[in-house]
Amino acid sequence: MSETTTAAILGLAGTSLSRDEAAFFRQADPFGFILFARNIESPDQVRALAQDLRSCVGRDAPILIDQEGGRVQRMRAPHWREWLPPLDHVARVPPASRARAMWLRYRLIAEELHTIGIDVNCAPTSDVACAETHPFLYNRCLSEEADEVGVLARAAATGLMAGGVLPVVKHIPGHGRAVADSHLTPPRVSASVNDLRARDFVPFRALADMPMGMTAHVIFEAIDSVRPATVSETAIGLIRHEIGFDGLLMTDDLAMEALSGPVEARVVAALAAGCDVALYCRGDMRGNEAAVAAAGTLRGRARERAQATLQRRIAPDGIDTRALEAELEALLDGQANDGTGRV
Repeated sequence: MSETTTAAILGLAGTSLSRDEAAFFRQADPFGFILFARNIESPDQVRALAQDLRSCVGRDAPILIDQEGGRVQRMRAPHWREWLPPLDHVARVPPASRARAMWLRYRLIAEELHTIGIDVNCAPTSDVACAETHPFLYNRCLSEEADEVGVLARAAATGLMAGGVLPVVKHIPGHGRAVADSHLTPPRVSASVNDLRARDFVPFRALADMPMGMTAHVIFEAIDSVRPATVSETAIGLIRHEIGFDGLLMTDDLAMEALSGPVEARVVAALAAGCDVALYCRGDMRGNEAAVAAAGTLRGRARERAQATLQRRIAPDGIDTRALEAELEALLDGQANDGTGRV
């Protein structure tokens, strides 16, 4: 990173950089970029796009994607595998083998990502599901048991990291109790802090050593009755001090309707609350310009966390892809794992 790197992660409009986008990114020097389905056509095209994005800023900038599996899967057939929703995947595997299956799943996803230049995956979703969880989120979760979420999310995260891809645990401090879709409206959660501690915070405490995390656009009435966690200094303080997460904390997409006001105000509020990096995904030039102007440069502890995060990127370990695929398929067919990686 340079001294002028902006505390923002930005989207772009299409499958290649326009001249205006290239010039803007070169000057703005955002910390990283995020890709969506609108940016994806083929492996060669994504690989070239990743190279062009990094060339713009003159460094090995992180490139993010949401490749959870199921509905939230930006890379799809015929070029990439189609993955079950995470909760459906877990349900098909014997309990004793679930952690191994999650590791296999996300190690294979990491292979798909890393070979085309993507090195950060906004996964695993580490929220605890419950009967009230909104359908937009429910089957993106891993379990209705808080301890199991922590175990399975760690397996997913370590699978990604073994493949050279950094995980982003989300949505801190927990989105599972929300009965509204934060893409459309700000969810409100009325649970007490003690209830949140006993359930929702549990996986995130277990994952506090992860390199990156993403906030929840959720109003927790017992923490801050007015502001969603992303823009609440009280909630971010709880994430840092009670949950103990000291990795790079990025916002969820600041274009979502759970937040109010112009892009500039959202960015300022999130960074003032204690988030390290603002995420703006829409990819429109006006919004990107506003986000960059409001974010300013990475500095202080945010810069230190960003540097520490980048240092945790490693070269992928060697794998026998077919062997891992066969092992995962056997687990999905209900065969138990003996604890050694064999079924």
